[in-house]
Amino acid sequence: MKFIYRFSQGLRQIDMIDDDVAGSSKTLSAMAKRIRQVCISAMERHGVNKGHCLGGHKEFVVMDESCLRHQRKYARGRFGNAWKRKKWVFGLMGVKDKRRRLVLKLVEKRTRRHLVPLIRQHVKSGSAIISDEWRAYKNVLTNMGYKHYTVNHSRWFADPHSGSHTQHIERAWMTIKGHIRRLRGNRTEMLLEEHLKVLEWSSWLGSKHPDGPLGRLFKDIWKSFPV
Repeated sequence: MKFIYRFSQGLRQIDMIDDDVAGSSKTLSAMAKRIRQVCISAMERHGVNKGHCLGGHKEFVVMDESCLRHQRKYARGRFGNAWKRKKWVFGLMGVKDKRRRLVLKLVEKRTRRHLVPLIRQHVKSGSAIISDEWRAYKNVLTNMGYKHYTVNHSRWFADPHSGSHTQHIERAWMTIKGHIRRLRGNRTEMLLEEHLKVLEWSSWLGSKHPDGPLGRLFKDIWKSFPV
């Protein structure tokens, strides 16, 4: 029970060892993996029932890409097979009043072929999209039926004509990278994908529950392991 509570708060495993939640990091890693699978299963069920589509009425979508490549401590140690090349995460954030919903996808490259299908899959047609002027989707999204606003970051933070900016997702990247780095969640590609799914779970399900992430986690555990 202590572990489930600490997990819902996003605390590090090393802090749990110091507080005698478990006696070894191996035990905590096994427990964390099981709970991550609960969150992933919950997102899969939610996707089947409602889909993970952003945008629509009064919600605009901000998108950006960021590199979450594993950093070796003191520049020592091996990267491993998963990190011989840069790994990019394509992020889409739905913004509506105080609500924030995330879609985070690991992509091989930031090309049009990799990014545009994800936009079509996760953003409702006719929605307003804000991005930088990355060439992969520049002059493409308007033809797909979206209202596309861009910001030239080499000149300003917010476009002086439309007022568009991408600061919502840029602030989110700081939180996301801090979370991944704190939990050492980018050591392998599979582990990174699991942590990204947990972050999606938090924004779509955990934050919406009346009892917060802990209440939602109990509900999803019950769904995954019914009596």
